Amino acid sequence: MLAQLTITDFAIIDSLSVSFSGGLNILSGETGAGKSIIINAVNLILGGRASPDLIRTGANKALVEALFQLPAESPLSKSLDNMDIPFNGEVLIKRTISKEGKSRVWINGSLGTVQMLSRLGPHLISVSGQNEHQLLLRPDNHLFILDDFGGLTKERITLNEFYRDYHALRERAEGLRGSLREEEERRELTQFQIKEIEGAKLLPGEDSRLEAEKSRLIHAERLMDIVFKSYQALYEKEESVVSVLSLLGKDMDRGVDIDPHLGHHKTQLESAQVQLEDLALELRDFYSRLKLDPNRLEEVEERLQLIRHLKKKYGPSIESILSFKEELSQRAYRLTQKREELRRLEAQLEEKKEGLLKLATRLSLKRHEIAESFEKKVEEELHLLDMPGTRFRIRFSSPRPVSDAISADMLDSTLTADGMDVLEFTISPNVGEDLRPLAKIASGGELSRIMLALKTILARFGLVETLVFDEIDSGIGGATAATVGEKLRSLANYHQILCITHLPQIASCGEAHFLVKKKVSRGRTRAFISSLDRESRINEIARLLGGRVISEKTLAHAREMLSS
Repeated sequence: MLAQLTITDFAIIDSLSVSFSGGLNILSGETGAGKSIIINAVNLILGGRASPDLIRTGANKALVEALFQLPAESPLSKSLDNMDIPFNGEVLIKRTISKEGKSRVWINGSLGTVQMLSRLGPHLISVSGQNEHQLLLRPDNHLFILDDFGGLTKERITLNEFYRDYHALRERAEGLRGSLREEEERRELTQFQIKEIEGAKLLPGEDSRLEAEKSRLIHAERLMDIVFKSYQALYEKEESVVSVLSLLGKDMDRGVDIDPHLGHHKTQLESAQVQLEDLALELRDFYSRLKLDPNRLEEVEERLQLIRHLKKKYGPSIESILSFKEELSQRAYRLTQKREELRRLEAQLEEKKEGLLKLATRLSLKRHEIAESFEKKVEEELHLLDMPGTRFRIRFSSPRPVSDAISADMLDSTLTADGMDVLEFTISPNVGEDLRPLAKIASGGELSRIMLALKTILARFGLVETLVFDEIDSGIGGATAATVGEKLRSLANYHQILCITHLPQIASCGEAHFLVKKKVSRGRTRAFISSLDRESRINEIARLLGGRVISEKTLAHAREMLSS
């Protein structure tokens, strides 16, 4: 339960601290006194949105602290353990808001996050206000209420996960099919391109060698003339270079006899003669290989033309063409891999679909089974809340499954993340009238009582420790208000309840009563909260009964209400 609430520099509250008891705690006060501000502060503890506008004028930050006392076996203990936060039966939550808009959270002294508060909040407090009436009017929420009653929320969450996994798999499979279709369309072209490149039997550097050979073939006659003349000049003519060097060698021999210093030059001359003789022989061999071959020239030109054609289609060089061919081969390999991956995905998809259908069917069967029990309990509670003869029914838009499996074609047509069921609460508050959707016929007072009936039913199954009712008495009065007060008192046997009310019939049912009021002090408006003793409660209930002027009769009536 919420044992202690401390609020500092929040809206018109400069400093407020209040200790709540178990059972039914009543909060009353004039309109605008600050009761809703206290609820807003509680919402911050639950992870609600923080805004610098909530900081009291002139202050640098706002602070809200809440101390909860919980049983040791509370489901919250596991959540806290998962967050590495110590728990010994108490949870102290502290939240600050700075002018810069920054929010800080501490849980049992450990720094936390707003997301952590959002996970813990549903186990600590449930706040019901006028906005929740609007939620009750939306059929989308009726399915969740029925699941809460039947303890089916975990099964729905499991179904949510299956549904998300199934559709994620299906999207992957559809994407892969699309990719395969595109590659299949290109497959014939790919195979043609691979065959064309492989058929050319290209060799790295082949184009450069062919260009050189082409040049030689085109200029073969000129080359033969140049080489032949060079060979003749070096070796064959009477006065060839080699012959002249030979004669010079003989003269050099005689010179060495005269001056030995010429020996070195004679050696160099002999070396030059040998080199020129080798060169002449190489030129002779080169000449012998030179041919005028028009057929070979045509072959080379055709080969080069093929290479140029392939370069134009597949890359600027033979190396890039061969690299492109490897890429095409890898593409064909990846196509095979994708086919295998698609087969695996389709097998997983079929398995996931089968599990999804079974989960959805079982969940739908359970919903139909618990619906009748829920209808009876709601009617019983409404009868106790001065709505005798009221009929309450759950209208399913989808038929009840007749087996433990539904057809696959329903998977896309009717199944959602929450199951195959679409339902709506219908009511007939007047005997003899037809059942109609709740949103179309329920008045404000009826909505308040329906909400209380649902809270009463769900509270017996839920795990939340504290229930907050913010003006749940809207649209009711008289004997009905007294009945609602008694129902709240009865509900307090299961949970701590904080109830903001303007009705004396409800206020008199509280086990503890707190008055919220505001005063102007030192030129500033301040909100205060105080715990009322019996005499103060009588005066407050009398105020709620009689307004500004409180007579002895009003006070006597207040005493009687409190005593009863």
